[in-house]
Amino acid sequence: MVKKRRNIVAIILTLLFGVVLFYIGTDGFQAYTAESARTKELIEEQPEFPEVTLEDSNERVYPFSAFEDKYVMLTFIYTSCTDVCLELEMNLAQVYNQIPAEYIGEDIVFLSISFDPTRDDPETLTKYRNYFNSDGETWRMARIADQEELDYLLDEFGVIVIPNGNGDFTHNSAFYLVDPNGTLVDVMDYTKIDEAAARVTSILNNEEEG
Repeated sequence: MVKKRRNIVAIILTLLFGVVLFYIGTDGFQAYTAESARTKELIEEQPEFPEVTLEDSNERVYPFSAFEDKYVMLTFIYTSCTDVCLELEMNLAQVYNQIPAEYIGEDIVFLSISFDPTRDDPETLTKYRNYFNSDGETWRMARIADQEELDYLLDEFGVIVIPNGNGDFTHNSAFYLVDPNGTLVDVMDYTKIDEAAARVTSILNNEEEG
């Protein structure tokens, strides 16, 4: 009986030790996957959006600083994507539609950036944005033609893009919110549409009240 009790105690202690190790190793259970760890690190570090040059679907060329004094809701996509990018942009459209109209274009703009600039020229981006009712102004789709600038941005914002050799890419996806100073302030789960819309609206409301 005593031996059995000792075995039970040993099992409980082993389990507790395992839980403690998992808690420490995942930073309080928050970083339980590589992606969630990367997201947590980005939010903590709050990188600055680099001064890249964008070319949008209307063939306009301008620096990212053209959006100064506005929040920017970002996604990273490529138009040949047949799965996650479509869901990402459809969900972004729903977030866009939930933001109070008075903020759109005045306090916040939406921007989808292609990481496949060779194929995603302005004409291709125009066709693509029409699938999601993007107006090309308050929600723009653009490419960064300079590969070095693009790679630097992707690295700064923790966007993983891996070519598969067949013209497609394996990549992670999220909503990224940059503040009027060009600082990344949040990375949101793109599958949680209502939560993302509420988060952005709350930030904009606080700015208005401030």
